[in-house]
Amino acid sequence: MPAPIVANLLLLASEWQAGQSQADLVSELVNLGFSTIEVRREYFRDISRELPQVAELAKDHQLTLFYSVPDEIFVAEGQVNPKLQGYLDEAKAMGVTKIKWNIGAFAEFSGDLASALLPLTQQGIEINIENDQTTTSGRLQPVLTFLQAVAAANIPIGYVYDLGNWPFVGEDPLKAATALRQYTRYIHVKDDLTGGEKPVIVPLDQGDLPWRDILAILPDTVPIALEYPTAHHGIILEGKKLLQDEQARGSRT
Repeated sequence: MPAPIVANLLLLASEWQAGQSQADLVSELVNLGFSTIEVRREYFRDISRELPQVAELAKDHQLTLFYSVPDEIFVAEGQVNPKLQGYLDEAKAMGVTKIKWNIGAFAEFSGDLASALLPLTQQGIEINIENDQTTTSGRLQPVLTFLQAVAAANIPIGYVYDLGNWPFVGEDPLKAATALRQYTRYIHVKDDLTGGEKPVIVPLDQGDLPWRDILAILPDTVPIALEYPTAHHGIILEGKKLLQDEQARGSRT
């Protein structure tokens, strides 16, 4: 059975910016045939009202929910972010199975890693970190250093490989895929146009990243999400079809 194809709500960024709620967007993606959806915390305008709505949709449609939270595990001076437990509580209220954070100031952390992080991992939600578009949390060496440290301490924190973020920090996504393959539990796909002053995120096959070659390096058993803004539903369905074609091609080789 192929790995789930996930719809990240960034796909409907323009509709959210036009005033639609996150629950509205989840309903749209359900109607497009997605059963695994990644909710974005920054898209909650009134989280106390909207979170139960998303939870009810997930229950009614038997959805698998992931939770993208644009915050760091380690904040100033390497302290563990005091907001992390609150994010986990939000995730539990929605029935989320995976949550994603960024590393942050791990280089400044000097305590016992297991004591600091293990309690967070023992609450029934898979925790992962992602490479973002910052030099602190998005370059290969800091990401790899953190993942090696949690593995050595037997802390079950994994990794979301974001294919299109590497060009923003001047890193080679193919090299990163090889280095991080063993830690990868989830994949975000997007394409980039990299010929200008800075990269521009675009839908699959509208940029110049070798995304098929990158996916061939990464595990083919983990969920894979479409994560880029789109102009209309047809682009979303086209991206889904491209991933399905790659999955079918991989199963034949």
